[in-house]
Amino acid sequence: MKLKTGQVRALNKTLMVAFLVSFLVAPEAALPQTPFYHGKTVTIIQGRDPGGTGDLRVKALFPFLQKYIPGNPTIVSEYMPGGGSRKAANHIYRSARPDGLTIGNLSSGMVSLAILGESGVLYDIDKFFYLGSPYSTYHAVFVSRKQAGLSSIQKLQAASGIKIGAQSVGFSTYNEGRLFAYLLGLKEPKFIAAYGGAELDPALMRGEIDARATGPDTILQRNLDWLEKGLVDIHAIMETPKGDKHPHPQFSHLPEIESFARSDRERKVVALQRAFRVSGTPFVLPPATPKDRVEILQDAFRKTYKDPDFFREYKKLTADEPSPLLPENHERAIKEIPRDPEAIELFKKLVAAGPLPPR
Repeated sequence: MKLKTGQVRALNKTLMVAFLVSFLVAPEAALPQTPFYHGKTVTIIQGRDPGGTGDLRVKALFPFLQKYIPGNPTIVSEYMPGGGSRKAANHIYRSARPDGLTIGNLSSGMVSLAILGESGVLYDIDKFFYLGSPYSTYHAVFVSRKQAGLSSIQKLQAASGIKIGAQSVGFSTYNEGRLFAYLLGLKEPKFIAAYGGAELDPALMRGEIDARATGPDTILQRNLDWLEKGLVDIHAIMETPKGDKHPHPQFSHLPEIESFARSDRERKVVALQRAFRVSGTPFVLPPATPKDRVEILQDAFRKTYKDPDFFREYKKLTADEPSPLLPENHERAIKEIPRDPEAIELFKKLVAAGPLPPR
């Protein structure tokens, strides 16, 4: 049946009214939704200075997070060093807007500081939303510059006042430097916790400091000449997890730091530091972040950690194989850290400012 012109106009008007009503009642059904993150910027606040290995670990994730977060947002870093990542953790927990646009990336020091009950911790590690970590295994070594003449552990133990460099008090490099010095039995070492991550190695070569704790993979990536030219002496290693031998021949033969422990209490302290390192460098979201945005970001991090291209990019930047801790496992890893009161009491003294405690 052919409609008359007036009937066609009336029908069109009815259809238009129906469309407008449906748009006003359920606009999301009338037009396709734009992803929340489209056109937005996600800021990753790092609890460190720029340029160090931790910064490179974060940068390895950028292109993949941008790929896997729906809407492909811009991703940038902001640096907030201080207090072993305490400053950045406090900011994420108390000040950052919980809108899914601010992510914290913190050193493992932020975990140890909270569990040890240190001053200035204004955050609750059990209330963050965890997004995982690109690594959960780690090796730390204690190195001294060759010109310091500390070519053996016996010479280290005989010397007095060795200058050990680190980042801020409470940062992982500081904690590990103190742990090495304590268990190796150094005499009155002096700790200089005043460097950015990228400043420590040049300071060692200039003689401003005599020794430091660092990662073998950092040496292989940034300071291969240390090994090729014999510029440093490498004394001991801490394996995380215990028994995980480093594949490079320069490090695989080193004595493990726990072998210098004299008591069960000292062995528990080493176990506690290993547990802190297993937590990696946590990516976190503030409490009260909307559940849907938490899930979007957790899924993006999960996909990133499983992407073979990410593995290649990470190794290219850091010289290390990633060992990702997925979001669903990260919270559990934090909760399972041993909290032995005796070990915590000694650990707190070890990582504090000032002289090392007596053995």
